[in-house]
Amino acid sequence: MKRSTDRILTTHCGSLPRPTDLLDAMKKKLGGKPYDPDAYARRIRSAVAEVVRKQVDAGIDVPTDGEQGKPGFFAYVSERLSGFETKPAVTFAKFGAEVAAFPEYYKEYFSQAMLGGAVAPLVPVACTGPVSYRGGDAVRRDIDNLKAALQGVGAVADAFMPAVAPSGVGTNAYYRTEEEYFHAVAAALHTEYQAIVDAGFILQVDDPFLTDVFSYSSLSAAERRKTAEMYVEAVNHGLRGIPPGKVRWHTCYGINEGPRVHDAPIRDILDVMFKVNADAYSFEAANPRHEHEYHVFERVKLPAGKIIIPGVITHASNIVEHPELIAERIVRYARLVGRENVMAGADCGFSSQATYHPEVHPTVVWAKFQAMAEGARLATKQLW
Repeated sequence: MKRSTDRILTTHCGSLPRPTDLLDAMKKKLGGKPYDPDAYARRIRSAVAEVVRKQVDAGIDVPTDGEQGKPGFFAYVSERLSGFETKPAVTFAKFGAEVAAFPEYYKEYFSQAMLGGAVAPLVPVACTGPVSYRGGDAVRRDIDNLKAALQGVGAVADAFMPAVAPSGVGTNAYYRTEEEYFHAVAAALHTEYQAIVDAGFILQVDDPFLTDVFSYSSLSAAERRKTAEMYVEAVNHGLRGIPPGKVRWHTCYGINEGPRVHDAPIRDILDVMFKVNADAYSFEAANPRHEHEYHVFERVKLPAGKIIIPGVITHASNIVEHPELIAERIVRYARLVGRENVMAGADCGFSSQATYHPEVHPTVVWAKFQAMAEGARLATKQLW
């Protein structure tokens, strides 16, 4: 994994808005309507090429495929893993405290911003049988598309590809214990993790579910920590045999634009987070509920050899951050943990679900990336 050895490198969290014509084709496929599979595959490939080019042009040093071929979280799980069935309805109980505090806001948010423009219904899945991996063709397609896209843009510092953490796959209705369930999921996901690393990419494990335990759970403090450690043990089981230098881990708070008054502070999560067998850790640090939390590194020492990727732009606002503010955010962390141990990132992805109405407009996403690149240049001048 490349480090910021002579300048601050830039990256983000993975998901990016899909082109409208690709969304149209996805909607047909997912809705069981007639579509041309070959044309669909070609459009995903060209969309990946377009989005990689845009990232590089905007100043992103470590790009990805923008998850252009993934319709959404639960559709992705159903495509890659066997042993799951869809649930009949969506619930957002895990945001219970937030929803209870702001019911009118979240009623509107879930129906419009989160689900209103999605190409497929957000239907969670439950494990009803033995879990195994069946996504070989899908991950090979993703890998081939990203490799082809990178050939057209020249040298990049690195390239990464996201994959889900075991804790984000669904609920257990088959295995005797949650621990047994998560380890079975991790064993299956290992195939995807290994394929991404073998292809020469950095693996990003997406795990917003760890923060859920600390933010929205009704468990006691002791039970939260026990659950969180079980999640991490499962991640590490999925990563077995993969060098930490090939892995970065991402967490966030699940909700995009919302009050966020029940988000757990990063100090509650850091010690568990650092147990993940990864060299880099990506987390929210730009939205107003968390920007002040850089102070935690005044008291917590970053483990040797580790990299942090704090968000210096947020996915929860259409305001484009000023490059000087972005530079200030980067420099704060660099002076606390070492400039070579910081990479500039985003709080979360900009289109986790394939939707016609992403909360941050696509044109604003690219402006945010350009501002981050300029902020990284300004920070570099201060730090070197």
